[in-house]
Parts: sequence; structure tokens; C-alpha cells
Amino acid sequence: MSEMSFEQMLEESFKTIRNGEVVDGTVIDVKPDEIILNIGYKSDGIITRSEYTNEANVDLTTLISVGDTMEAKVLKVNDGEGQVLLTYKRLAAEKGSKRLEEAFNTQEVLTAKVAQVLDGGLSVIIDESRVFIPASLVSDTYEKDLTKYDGQEIEFVISEFNPRRRRIIGDRKQLLVARKAELQKELFARIQIGDVIEGTVKNVTDFGAFIDLGGADGLLHISEMSWGRVENPRKVFKVGQTVRAFIKDINDTKIALSMKFEDENPWKDAADKYAVGTIIQGVVARMTDFGAFVELAPGVDALLHVSQISREHVEKPSDVLKVGQEIEAKIVDFNEADKKISLSMKSLADYAEEYYDEEAESVDYETEDYEEE
Repeated sequence: MSEMSFEQMLEESFKTIRNGEVVDGTVIDVKPDEIILNIGYKSDGIITRSEYTNEANVDLTTLISVGDTMEAKVLKVNDGEGQVLLTYKRLAAEKGSKRLEEAFNTQEVLTAKVAQVLDGGLSVIIDESRVFIPASLVSDTYEKDLTKYDGQEIEFVISEFNPRRRRIIGDRKQLLVARKAELQKELFARIQIGDVIEGTVKNVTDFGAFIDLGGADGLLHISEMSWGRVENPRKVFKVGQTVRAFIKDINDTKIALSMKFEDENPWKDAADKYAVGTIIQGVVARMTDFGAFVELAPGVDALLHVSQISREHVEKPSDVLKVGQEIEAKIVDFNEADKKISLSMKSLADYAEEYYDEEAESVDYETEDYEEE
């Protein structure tokens, strides 16, 4: 038997590898666009940038260091230049696919950073495997703009796993629904009618505002926003604003809120402030053909009938008054039970005339006395 040459013995000392085989290697050099590994074979292994990551133009020297160890999969034993072409990305994707299959079977909650915002949803990557979360499964409420999720870490479960059709679907919505149900249960267990609570304005409509109470929304109707008149809720509340209110009613899962706290009720001491005969100032709030409603304080309106505006005939209030105009009038009737107050500018004019007539008589009298002396 002939003896082997040194080259033959050296080649025999190296392991054999095949396409598709997974090998371990140690990084012996890193360039911006490729990684060179010692894989215990007669040739070094090469991982190009495109076979390491899906990120374009990334500098590999910022991710990998000489001496690092890693697993890779053999794509070609000889790339034509005597080197072994390896892939890290595809091996990671295979591992990621298995990981996602396990998560699908166990309904494990996964966490990943949003890699891309698409027209129809979000794309996240788990161990180089891409998961698509449709817009309808991103949230438990409709969201037109998903850009706020870009780069954010989110939780989800795998609701569909079909790698052959490249359909790996994530679902974030069901987690939010489940958590909200739990929070709702906890909320209703601790609240009752009359409780004062704080919440965050979630949405504002023409008829009121929906307040997030942490588990359920409460409706703050326009009529319960203030003791005074609120014409447009959007001018009073903004989404994200914190409000303090009390629970007026609970009906199944519906919560009615109010900000009309009793200690702020303007009618509480109205009998003293608006006694008949009192001369007050107010602002014309609105007008009808039969009179003008004058706001004396937020939540306290009084009627100035058209017949009580002036001693002269007034056809309609708008001929004499304007909304927003400040007026002075005399209270001629007060009905606390029905919360009705009647005003008169005419009586005030009569009162003023009588007052000045008395003053004039007094001056004349004193003048006559002075002349007699």
C-alpha cells in the first residue's frame, strides 16, 4: 500500500459537508457585506449580507465580531471560488417557522417589534420568519392610521399557520378583547352609583363624550356636562383629556356619568340670591317670539317676557335685545319647585322713575324751605 501524501492526509482530517447541512462556525473575519467563518472544513464558509438578514445596506461589522460563534446552513459546498456558501437567514427562518408552529398549537402570546406598516396591516418578524397581522386584527376598534405602531413592540397570538401558502397570521385583537373583558369585570365589581371617578376622554360626539374608565366606557351626556348650558361638547372636551365625574346610573354594562355635582348646584341657594324684588344682572342667552331667556348664572336661566321688556310696545324681543347682551332687570317671580324665574325690565324702569320723582320732590321741598328762610 502506498503512503498518503501530506495533502491527502490533511484533506482526510477535515470533515465532509453536504448541501443543506447545518454547521457550526467561528467568525474569523467580518466585512461590511460578508462574514467569513471557520467551519472545520478545508474551505472557509461565507455568509453574504443578503443571506444574513433581510435588512438592506446594513453594515455587518456593526452586528458581528471576530470570535463570535454561530450556526449556518450550507447552500453550496463550492461557490465556484473554492469557498462554502452559507446562509444564516434561512436557517433562522426555519427555526422561526417551527417556533411559530409551536406557538400556534399552544396559543402562546408572542412579542415582536413591528418591522413594517403595510396598507392592509402590520408585518412583524420572529426569528427571521415574517408574520402578517391584518388591520382588522390589530385592535379591538377600527384604526384608519396604523403608522403609530411602526417600530413598536406588540403582543399577539398566531391565529393561522400555513407556511406552504406563506400564510402566517397574527392576531392582537383577541388579546385586547380578553384583557378588556377582565378589566370590565374588575371595574363593575368595585363601582357603584354615586362613586366619583376619573377617566380619559375616548371620543366626543354631538350628544356627549365617551369616557374610558379602564375596562368600560361611560357616557357623559351633553345634559350632564355642566349645570350651565353646553352647546357643543367638542368645544369643551378633547380626546385624551382627563375628567372627573360621578356615576349617575349603571344599566347592565352601560354606565351613565355626570359632572353636575350637587355641591355646585346653582339652585342650592337660589331662594336667597334671587328673591322677588331683587335687581340682578344677566346675559341674554337665547330668544323666542314670546320673550328672552337670560342667564343669571351657569345653570340658572330666567324668562324676560316680551311684555316686560319695556313700557313701550315691543313686537318681538330681537327688535330690542341681542344674544350675549348684558341687561339689568328686576325679579318679579321665583318658583323654586319648577326652577322658574321671571324678570322685568319694565318694572325696573317704573321703579327708577318713581325713585327719581321722589328725589325731585325732595329737592323741590328743600328749595322752597331755603327760599322761605
